[in-house]
Amino acid sequence: MPDPLGDFSLTWPYYAAALIGYLVGSIPFGLVLTKMAGLGDVRKIGSGNIGATNVLRTGNKGLALATLLLDGGKGAVVVIVANIFFTQDYAVLAGSGAFIGHLFPIWLKFKGGKGVATFIGVMLALSWPAGIAVALTWLLTALIFRMSSLSALVAAALAPVYLHLLKTNLPIDGTFYGDSQRVEVAFFMAVLIFIRHRENIARLLKGEEPKIGKKKS
Repeated sequence: MPDPLGDFSLTWPYYAAALIGYLVGSIPFGLVLTKMAGLGDVRKIGSGNIGATNVLRTGNKGLALATLLLDGGKGAVVVIVANIFFTQDYAVLAGSGAFIGHLFPIWLKFKGGKGVATFIGVMLALSWPAGIAVALTWLLTALIFRMSSLSALVAAALAPVYLHLLKTNLPIDGTFYGDSQRVEVAFFMAVLIFIRHRENIARLLKGEEPKIGKKKS
């Protein structure tokens, strides 16, 4: 069966970019940090998630912040490296791979986090104005409603809009523009974030979603 993208000898770098992004994104920093700190398996507390919000439920704010930065950083780094040394096509694939890696990490039998920090990291690297808008949307919603899940859903839903409206110059060629490719990948990731938050959405509709920092029984 022929490769839908063309001759594999020409397209393999694109697959490689996605695979490398996936492997980097699969690193479960929340789990690694909590185990190194002697706090056990973060998957056995709270929501069972490996992200910063659940790490915060251990009571260690420093580890939660480190998890947030590292989960966001792994998404940003693969995009920046691909963008500088190759093209935006590679950057988009690497960023998408990192995001999917966080959601479905090979090291944890494909049971990962909800991808919010990695998503924001990818957005910042693809378009810093839009990425800042996404991060500020998350922060403002969190300050008002004190719900991490609601903040994530609002920020993810608005990300494609921000990318469409806000333009930035790419490091590779200095071009100043916004494009459909980045909007499409933001929409793709936003859909996955909503799917991963389906239980949170059900609790939000019932008024049962816990506040940030509150231990979930």
